[in-house]
Amino acid sequence: MKETCRVCDKPASHRLGAYSFCADHYKAATRQRNWLWPADLFTLLLSIGFVLTAFGVDKWLQPQFNSVTLITLGVIMSFIPAALWLALFYRRDRYEPEPKELVLQIFVLGMLAAWAIGGRILNFLFDVNNWLYTNWWTQLAGGILVVGMTQEFLKYAAVRIWAYRLTEFDERTDGIIYGTAVGLGYATALNIDLIISSGGMDLGTGAFRITITALAHASFAGVMGYFLAREKFEQRPLWWMPAGLMLAAVLNGAFSYLRSLVSIGQIASAGGTADPWTGLFLAAGFAILLTWSLSKLIQQDLAASLAVKDE
Repeated sequence: MKETCRVCDKPASHRLGAYSFCADHYKAATRQRNWLWPADLFTLLLSIGFVLTAFGVDKWLQPQFNSVTLITLGVIMSFIPAALWLALFYRRDRYEPEPKELVLQIFVLGMLAAWAIGGRILNFLFDVNNWLYTNWWTQLAGGILVVGMTQEFLKYAAVRIWAYRLTEFDERTDGIIYGTAVGLGYATALNIDLIISSGGMDLGTGAFRITITALAHASFAGVMGYFLAREKFEQRPLWWMPAGLMLAAVLNGAFSYLRSLVSIGQIASAGGTADPWTGLFLAAGFAILLTWSLSKLIQQDLAASLAVKDE
């Protein structure tokens, strides 16, 4: 029986590891996008610029808005981190672009997963607000096993159900791209919920919270996407994807715990008191470290697969 392509089911002409590919998808599967983490770094810098702008306007101009205006502005601002990432991504990916509609669909699915499922599971099924912050170990364990695992599984399910089997998911980096998109969608929904439930926020405070949440969730989902991509293009053991989800959940819970320490002042900034900049730098550090690490891992994985092929 003739082998078929792992991606499109056409007759295969090339083999990479345990799977076979047609010529077009073999080329895609062996492509390296070395611009990915520098692009994410630039997005991070633009996001910090967004925070500085909002913080400066709030501090020096001190505009006075009613609650309806603050909510409206907050909702609009909630989309800015995702808009920055999408705009830069499509500028850098213009020669081998992912379908814009598919990336936007994944983003919207991330929002819907947070609103329709994630919030209900955490608030009604697990009732996390009544026990999560009882003590430090409950917060850390619950943040990983309940909050983190729920959120990361929903992001995984959105990409797995909607994009995994499509021919557009044809290279390792796509897992990180679709993972980042779903993470930004999830974060956008969380930010909108927070803005509305708080009755609006000052521009500076809102920009800090929005950017921190977006950077964090995009990073965690990128880790999940890396594991998902390797599962598609390499033969992995049964524990592989659960391990990837657990790692993303651990990062999610650990970040939330560290961020809470910042917010209550147990981690002090250089000036001796906790401030929102500490949380922003924490999220930025997570984002760039994880993106850089995943980019390097993809390069190593591809090199190892090609080395086996050439033996």
